[in-house]
Amino acid sequence: MDSSDDEKDGAFENYIPKEVPTHNIAANGAKFVDIVLNGQNETCLENFRMDKHVFYKLCDILQARGLLRHTNRIKIEEQLAIFMFIIGHNLRTREVQKLFKYSGETISRHFNNVLNAIMAISLDFFQPPGSEIPLEVREDPRFYPYFRNCVGAVDGIHLPVMVGVDEQGPFRNKNGFLSQNVLAACSFDMRFHYVLAGWEGSADDLRILNSALTRRNKLQVPEGKYYLVDDKYANIPGFIAPYPNVPYSLLEFSGAFHPQDAKELFNHRHSSLRNATDRTFGALKARFPILMSAPPYPLPTQVKLVVAACAIHNYIRREKPDDWIFKMYEEDVGLLPMEDSMPPLEIEQPLMVEEKQVLDSPFDEEELERSLQLRDAIAAEIWNDYIHDFSTT
Repeated sequence: MDSSDDEKDGAFENYIPKEVPTHNIAANGAKFVDIVLNGQNETCLENFRMDKHVFYKLCDILQARGLLRHTNRIKIEEQLAIFMFIIGHNLRTREVQKLFKYSGETISRHFNNVLNAIMAISLDFFQPPGSEIPLEVREDPRFYPYFRNCVGAVDGIHLPVMVGVDEQGPFRNKNGFLSQNVLAACSFDMRFHYVLAGWEGSADDLRILNSALTRRNKLQVPEGKYYLVDDKYANIPGFIAPYPNVPYSLLEFSGAFHPQDAKELFNHRHSSLRNATDRTFGALKARFPILMSAPPYPLPTQVKLVVAACAIHNYIRREKPDDWIFKMYEEDVGLLPMEDSMPPLEIEQPLMVEEKQVLDSPFDEEELERSLQLRDAIAAEIWNDYIHDFSTT
């Protein structure tokens, strides 16, 4: 960590962790961690971003795998606490030094040790989709049986990045900000199936998806299954995009939607189901605000942070599915699609999606045609049932 950046971070100059008595702040890091872990569970949630039993279990996992060990001065619990405190509160070295009473070098070393330990087991926390129909599809008549073979949604998110002046060009996105373009495949229950971080902010989304499908550690789509994608991507095998050049009104979310044809209705249902990515990204950023701040680390560390944060997100979702942050984002409240740093759309404004050209695709023309036929078949089934239900009411 670059402690020279601390001088810019005056907003945290007088930071005191919530739920921790102020008379204990001046003790030391071990004392602070003991106070948190021996206090109310809410205190651990606020400070270390997870329940106490979830925190302790993660310590045990990292120790059992030989990735972290107690030192003469700092136990594993304190090492993990330093890491979680930094990424969970977006703090800089100087502020963490004040609280834990260690040098900047010690804080930086244990931060990186924990980051590398999480990365070493991260694949354990990313599970590919199974063969079963997702509960969120099966129990919603808007989506079942039409999307019975859908396993989740894929989307990209731009996260702020800090790079040297001579590297900034490729990382400047279409809105003029420096970012890394992160691709994620999400389940409908707010888990990450797959994450690919580190691409420049100017990189085309379809190019990143093609990379995810062809690299060694690739995004895998089970046979006969597919993900939903938005109009940034093309309709290709394993990924169903909305129809191009078809308007659909956001008023649909309020019940005032009256589709004119099968394609418009399909785009509506598709959009409603696909917003699982918005809720998943929302929960991730709420738990780890450091992701939204362009942290002053080397670029490889910034990329690792994204993957590690997603892995911990999945771990907490597995161990404590009713965690307080997940509860905030669990309900489908008709969220509008997110586009970082872009102005909000007017709610009455119809949306138009344009055809996305398939460039450098690993699929042949016959496979692409079958994927279009699959979308047409789903749209026809939804429309036929809609017309039947409408005529009988």
